[in-house]
Amino acid sequence: MLNRLHMLVREVAQTEVMPRFLDVGISRKADGSLLTEADLAAQAAFAAKLPEIIDCPMLGEEMTAQRQTELWRHNGQGLWVVDPIDGTNNFINGLPHFALSCAFIRNGRPQLGVIYNPVSDECFYAERGGGAFLNGRPLPLRNVGKQLHEAIAGVEIKYLRSGKLSSRMNTLAPFGSIRSMGSSTLDWCYLASGRYDIYVHGGQKLWDYAAGALIFEEAGGKLATLEGDDFWSGEHVFKRSVIAGLQDELFTKWLKWIRENQ
Repeated sequence: MLNRLHMLVREVAQTEVMPRFLDVGISRKADGSLLTEADLAAQAAFAAKLPEIIDCPMLGEEMTAQRQTELWRHNGQGLWVVDPIDGTNNFINGLPHFALSCAFIRNGRPQLGVIYNPVSDECFYAERGGGAFLNGRPLPLRNVGKQLHEAIAGVEIKYLRSGKLSSRMNTLAPFGSIRSMGSSTLDWCYLASGRYDIYVHGGQKLWDYAAGALIFEEAGGKLATLEGDDFWSGEHVFKRSVIAGLQDELFTKWLKWIRENQ
């Protein structure tokens, strides 16, 4: 099923997304965020094809919030969760950093996950209990021992709810350098592969973390939230904060610093 899933994600990228890259129709959603023809076409293609792999409903980012909630509540035994294009602003502006993301979730936990950047042709994927991979190579690609002051951190400052934490992240943060590249799904993959060392995000949507958190965990990463140590606990499924690190010691120190500075 995992092989079929990453083949499908590649197919949708090549048929529905890339032909529209740099030449795409744009509109706005009710919340003011941007929406493209490619988002809608990719989501429709997934809805048509995913039941051929596992016959269950699909929850997509471009559905209404009411429909998303209904799907989550009534399909605990099996649900596809799709972000047809994560990094839509990058896609619209011609920045080659965006991805298609698809996860199969059962009982609140992802079981299969695929994230694909069609520009770089990098396909990250995992099955629960089976490890994580990038184009057939086991993740992480590198796991260099670092001190916290040497770490590369993925940080989405604007989503941090605590003014104290966001201020100290800019002025007193203990890491070496910071990255914010506009695609949460690829942030997870960069963590899993060892390109990032640590990460914090104030509130990701379900489709941002569904596949990515699985890939990261299967690569051996550690994760929590700003509110608690168990990432998967709590009722706030549709918006969940993240604290993560690939190496145990680095994660422990990073988590401690954030807890002390919230």
